[in-house]
Amino acid sequence: MKLYKIGSSKINNKGLFAKSNIKKGTKIINYIGKIITKKETEQNPKFDNDKAIYLYNLTNKYDLDGDFSYNTARLINHSCEPNCEVDGKGLKLWITSIKDIKKGDELSYDYGFGYDADYKQFPCKCRSKKCCGYIVREGSRWRINKKFKKSKNFNK
Repeated sequence: MKLYKIGSSKINNKGLFAKSNIKKGTKIINYIGKIITKKETEQNPKFDNDKAIYLYNLTNKYDLDGDFSYNTARLINHSCEPNCEVDGKGLKLWITSIKDIKKGDELSYDYGFGYDADYKQFPCKCRSKKCCGYIVREGSRWRINKKFKKSKNFNK
């Protein structure tokens, strides 16, 4: 039985939502696609930052191209306060809950983008209290806004 359904998202048009309550540690959906080399990634214009990119970094040599209609997990949006994470290796990547999720809640994970010269091309619309305004991994958000500097209260 699927634990999710596709719905209208306030974050980014479409998203995945919990069909029922989901317990912490539950494997929700497999993130699938095609394994490609870093060279293929660099040479393919579809990975230029002008549209949605469904690329998952596997190793220093390979990526997983998830830009296929059969990869429903590609609809999971980024949040700076996620309820899921990506777990596993290679083609065995799972979106797994990192906290209890209530029926109807949108599924989200931290896309883990680094802080670099292009970060402003990826505005974040998650509206979380932990949002710095851009899709940047948690450990780099302080570079954009000093209020996110590592503190005792940040991870609560």
